[in-house]
Amino acid sequence: MASEPQRVAWGGGAEALLDAAERLLVSEGRDGLTTRRVARAAGVNQGLVYHHFGSLEELMLAVLERFTQRLIERQRAMYARAIPFREKWLEAMGYMEADLAAGYPKVWLELQALGWNRPELRSRVAGVNEAWRNVLRDAFAEARDEYGLTEQQLPLEAVVTLVMTFTQGLDVERLSGITTGHAELVEWLNNWILMLEQGREVRDDDDHQRS
Repeated sequence: MASEPQRVAWGGGAEALLDAAERLLVSEGRDGLTTRRVARAAGVNQGLVYHHFGSLEELMLAVLERFTQRLIERQRAMYARAIPFREKWLEAMGYMEADLAAGYPKVWLELQALGWNRPELRSRVAGVNEAWRNVLRDAFAEARDEYGLTEQQLPLEAVVTLVMTFTQGLDVERLSGITTGHAELVEWLNNWILMLEQGREVRDDDDHQRS
């Protein structure tokens, strides 16, 4: 199982380059990114791109991994709160909107596309995918325990894959200006989580009455 992206203590020049590259990737995409433009936006010498990262592609991967780590830390803190899983789920759905506005899906998808023909990049991008899966595995494993369900009733890998593919699919379509059916899908999933919670409440009432 791949580990999550680790927070790296970059130097000031490297952090400035990462900040600048992130802004350019979000605003203009991969085609708007050159070492010269990144260095100019960061206010540093162009040679520092190669000094700190070795290549423009490595800089972009570092942007994605740093961005991912920020969001994963936020997500794990949210899932660790002592509130019902359904409340966490609804909060996570709200984060989708915030992350889209911040440009994270665009950065991730830009790097995915770049890696389709570059195996050495593809494995790093796949590591980001696996890091998100780890967050969801932990979250839904706790939800399964909370709702008193079995692996057969709530197959962990199937649910994690469903959430991963549906969220990325929504992001791709939203970035293309397509929203048809999105609200209906999110509402259906929210209601499914609600049914799981209601089923637990019924079981708890039955157990209480029997006792």
